[in-house]
Amino acid sequence: MTQQEAKDALIAVLNQVQKRQGLACPTLEGSSVPPKVLPKFDSTVWPVAITLVARKLGVDIPKDVHLFGGENGAPLLSIDESAALICKKALPKQPKQQAA
Repeated sequence: MTQQEAKDALIAVLNQVQKRQGLACPTLEGSSVPPKVLPKFDSTVWPVAITLVARKLGVDIPKDVHLFGGENGAPLLSIDESAALICKKALPKQPKQQAA
């Protein structure tokens, strides 16, 4: 997966999340910081967005990866920074094991 693919997936999912909530979604760019530019996009919505991005990319994103930043006072991340984090931390999707 390339950083551009991760960025495209992020933007698509962020648009989808906003639309599902009936909220506006401005044009997003790599420098956009989602929690700052998207109405009502906060840490209560982030887990859903992260799950959708992981599904779209066919990867697992570990639960300790804070895709949008802000953990323990850390700065919020731009879409480009989040895409880079996905490329660095995402794991290949593991096939589900069948019960014997």
